[in-house]
Amino acid sequence: MAARTAGHGRRPQVSEAIGATSAGVLPLPAPPTSRPLPVPSSPVPSSPVLPALQSSRVLPVLPALRELLPGGGLARGAVVTVAEFGLLALALAAGASADGAWCGIAGVPEAGVLAAAGLGLDAERTLLVPDPGPAWAQVTASLLDGCELVLLRPPARAPAQVRQRLEATLRRGRGVLLVVGDWPGAQVRLQVLTRGWTGLGDGHGRLRACCVQVMADGRGEAAVPRTRWLWLPSEDGRVTAAEPADIPVPDPGFARHLRAVSG
Repeated sequence: MAARTAGHGRRPQVSEAIGATSAGVLPLPAPPTSRPLPVPSSPVPSSPVLPALQSSRVLPVLPALRELLPGGGLARGAVVTVAEFGLLALALAAGASADGAWCGIAGVPEAGVLAAAGLGLDAERTLLVPDPGPAWAQVTASLLDGCELVLLRPPARAPAQVRQRLEATLRRGRGVLLVVGDWPGAQVRLQVLTRGWTGLGDGHGRLRACCVQVMADGRGEAAVPRTRWLWLPSEDGRVTAAEPADIPVPDPGFARHLRAVSG
């Protein structure tokens, strides 16, 4: 996957590591509103692709996210955490995927196909392991061996030995491990501090866009916290920087008043 080693396919290794898990490895299906994507005869390239991308010190991110990250991207060999799963996690993976990187998503069964594809993830270069089961660490290691970016939500706090083994695999493969939740020693940590919505009037209207304040901090170059306001998503579904004059006033009680309705 992303073929960091020429002539050595990767998907069989992932399948072997998963073994008899209930979900297995699934390619990300095409959005239902689009034509089915063709299945490549060799799902994982057997020769190096995008050498400029692979030789770069960082994996690219969407333009709106660059100012949050040291070097303007996701540093290879690094662990990056997001406090909770949502559009921010998918957006962090979208830039690398759109640029040609193979990506894996493990332990996130609710990862939305439309949301992922809409943000730029390439369905033909994304592998899903919805439920890696008790062997999640081995599955993650296999994904890291073949993918340039792996989005992981561990089922529980990873023991120190497991973290060390995965970080060693990460450094060898020069990929990025994007973790949903806590990961002691992560180089970069991101979280959404507050949200503001547009589109609703006084009890009427439709939600059109969400403006979020994101903070990033961590170790080394990321030690100084950085905050940015982003449209996540904007009215056209993209991730863009929010201009100060356009930032809606967050309503702390808004979420408490939302309720599911039928129809």
